[in-house]
Amino acid sequence: MKFLPLLTSLLLACALGSAQAADKVLRYAFKIAETGFDPAQITDLYSKTVAAGIFDAPLEFDFGARPFKLRPATLREMPEISADFKTLTFRLQPGIYFADDPAFGGRKRELVAADYIYSIKRHYDPRWKSGNLYLLENAQILGLSELRREALKIKKPFDYDRPVEGLKQLDRYSFQVRLGVGDPRFVYQFADGGFLGAVAREVVEFYGDKIMEHPVGTNAWRLAEWRRSSRIVLEKNPNFREVRYAEVAPPDASPRLRAEVAALQGRRLPMVDRVQIDIIEESQPRWLSFLRGEAELVEEVPTDFAGIAMPNGHLAPNLAKQGISMVRYPRADVQYSYFNMEDPVVGGYTPDKVALRRAINLAVDLDKEIRLVRRGQAVKSQGSIPAVAFGYSPDFKSEMGDFDLARAKALLDLYGYTDKDGDGWRDLPDGRPLELEYATSPDGERRQLAEQWHKNMEALGVRIRFKIAKWPELLKAANAGKLQMWGVGWVGSTPDGDTFLALGSAKAKGHANKSRFDLPAFEALYERQKALPDGPERQQLMQEAQRLLVAYAPYKFQVHRIWTDMAQPWLRGYSRNIFVRDFWKYLDIDEPMLAKAP
Repeated sequence: MKFLPLLTSLLLACALGSAQAADKVLRYAFKIAETGFDPAQITDLYSKTVAAGIFDAPLEFDFGARPFKLRPATLREMPEISADFKTLTFRLQPGIYFADDPAFGGRKRELVAADYIYSIKRHYDPRWKSGNLYLLENAQILGLSELRREALKIKKPFDYDRPVEGLKQLDRYSFQVRLGVGDPRFVYQFADGGFLGAVAREVVEFYGDKIMEHPVGTNAWRLAEWRRSSRIVLEKNPNFREVRYAEVAPPDASPRLRAEVAALQGRRLPMVDRVQIDIIEESQPRWLSFLRGEAELVEEVPTDFAGIAMPNGHLAPNLAKQGISMVRYPRADVQYSYFNMEDPVVGGYTPDKVALRRAINLAVDLDKEIRLVRRGQAVKSQGSIPAVAFGYSPDFKSEMGDFDLARAKALLDLYGYTDKDGDGWRDLPDGRPLELEYATSPDGERRQLAEQWHKNMEALGVRIRFKIAKWPELLKAANAGKLQMWGVGWVGSTPDGDTFLALGSAKAKGHANKSRFDLPAFEALYERQKALPDGPERQQLMQEAQRLLVAYAPYKFQVHRIWTDMAQPWLRGYSRNIFVRDFWKYLDIDEPMLAKAP
């Protein structure tokens, strides 16, 4: 009996120790499944978001600064850029280490200049089929495209060890990039960890074709668990360098956020231990999980619940009473439907094919789409470039934003797309049936968008059927040119309109340019604007390029989205910089408040 007090004390100590050791877990959801986590292979937003938390790019965007600006991430200082924008020199901080992994054979592995050189070269290796290669080839890193062509020609492994003029290691911690074309904004690419994050060669060679499942980087997180298309769990990287919270509140921050930012100053990052991301494609369970307190935040409040959650754009009183906060911001994106320009029905550059696409575009009622489906969480697109990117002009207007059913019908009549067999549906000029096949996903919002397309085409007298599949499957088919039409979105990773013009670049066919549009006049404008500094001349060229996209209509640019996120009262420091994918490391959880939550 005399041992019972000691036993009781030990049990109590263990319980307290366990409680003290409990992880802070940030929980939220993606509405679309990931594809994997290898920067050389991924192109989708959700995979790149996760990868950006694992891999370090040399630069990053200042989290709170507006206008948006770059700052060093793994560098000692900002890169040196030559006056002609053709030479960029990067100098790394010593003492940055990769997360531990069996690929390193038990040794601690330091980040060095050779890792960035290797990571850039991987995009040129045909083995990995990089969907972002066009971003590098546009700037013409000297010697790399030739190395790629040689690998394709002789069908031998890519030679990573061959020196090229465009990539030079200056010393252990310094490297230089030389371009064939001066690009004032090429440096932006080095702020995207999901694209040019540092990957260790040993890791790639150790895991081979399984590298999508084994991301190993130097950033704040490492992959702890992955159930494909179901759950992604990231845990704090024990090897992450010492970085202290020193952010500023954005100019439009609420008093509450300003106070939270002030209170977080000096805290070591990351402040939470784990990030749990569930894949919840349907809007209702994603929203309800937040309301039940099962998620710290809901990113992009589902449009189905916008009227309830934020009537007239204001936080609902019942949510405000619970201490829930709201952050509303325009996305650097464009939501569009594309036409496969190589498809025998909707593709082509002859006047009759252009007329068909323009007529379809004119028959799309965007006001109804925004009101009924998107619940006011978007604005109409006049072109591809959103308001937060350079190249946008509020004065740029085009027929892309017009809904004119009479003009659409007249165009089809003029070019012979009439009902020739009397069944009530328009036919092709040669008498064959005209039928569109539109690819879409099975989630609720996409179903509603498909319903709008069905009603719009029915009013035009054009048959349309829908190919329904999961998003990763559609992405693969789109990149291979196997879809006739698909409604999807494009999200920019920099505050510049170039990536939105890349939707029409022939060099980006099968990647950004899923329409496979190929027009020399457009390509000439695209290349000219790339070489110019920001200013009126470049802006004018970008608008001319957009006009060609409107005129030839390889896309129906529909809307630019406005996102509204909501956060639980125990989440601290929540704001959004749309160019910082791995925002989690800037957040904290008030555990006493969470413990009191109902």
